[in-house]
Amino acid sequence: MEGEFEFIARRLRPLATGPGALGLADDAALLDPRPGTQLVLTKDAMVAGVHFLEGDPPGRIAQKLLRVNLSDLAAMGAVPIGYLLALARPRATGDEWLAAFCAGLADDNAAFGISVLGGDTVSTPGPMTLSLTAIGEVPKGEALLRGGARSGDDIWVSGTLGDAALGLVVLQGALDVAEPAHTHLIERYRLPQPRLALGQALRGLAHAAIDISDGLLADLGHIVEPSVLGAEIRADLLPISFPDLPGALDAAFSGGDDYELLFTAPRSQRNAIEGLAQKLDLPLARIGQMETAPGIRVRDATGAEVRPKRTGWQHF
Repeated sequence: MEGEFEFIARRLRPLATGPGALGLADDAALLDPRPGTQLVLTKDAMVAGVHFLEGDPPGRIAQKLLRVNLSDLAAMGAVPIGYLLALARPRATGDEWLAAFCAGLADDNAAFGISVLGGDTVSTPGPMTLSLTAIGEVPKGEALLRGGARSGDDIWVSGTLGDAALGLVVLQGALDVAEPAHTHLIERYRLPQPRLALGQALRGLAHAAIDISDGLLADLGHIVEPSVLGAEIRADLLPISFPDLPGALDAAFSGGDDYELLFTAPRSQRNAIEGLAQKLDLPLARIGQMETAPGIRVRDATGAEVRPKRTGWQHF
């Protein structure tokens, strides 16, 4: 197996194409923020057996690690610059696995126009643990925040909800579905689609935004609480790819791992947001509105209250 410095030189240095990375030859990277911008920094970690399965393709694991962080940048309306990677690997991890992991990063570096800026590699007796810090930039004062929602705002979501959670259930063997749902759901779990273009386009249109990582209801709560408001959403308006599958509605409410954007915007921006959906070729669904009364209420098409089984994912 490659040693630490051989691994860095052979696998990671080719990924460090940005000038600030200094070829991974120094103790840290150097970045010069552009005038009039703010840096946006975010970190997510993934642990084997918790965030990915043992049999998941290494390249997909790498891409998911990167993309969940890019999704945080998207939720702030930021443009990605690069990232720092920490890899704690069991000694039994083979060179073939590591090569595929880095190949996945290389593919996404090219897709998103970014590069690795530095990081660390260590060994661990426990499960593989991965951590990535993504760095982006946003025009000063224009970042989308969670706490900016206003009463009367429409509540919107991008894409579809619950696919990733159902994909995990499929991979675990607890849900048997035919094609094309089988492949679609698994790919949604393994390969999130960070909505970077949408987030950047929402600057000046949206009042608040967040990416859906812990489930729709849980993450809507992260907008409701700092905005000191409440919300009402319609269960029948949730965008669901395969609504007839067992557990599809519950997954849409609380499944997590969707990495779609959830945002609020004034009613006066409805036409602009619908036009944005066409421009980006990305479905955007209006699912409710912000209210002054505290709490989150879920209703069906008749106005009757709906009680979801749970609100979302929690680590502890």
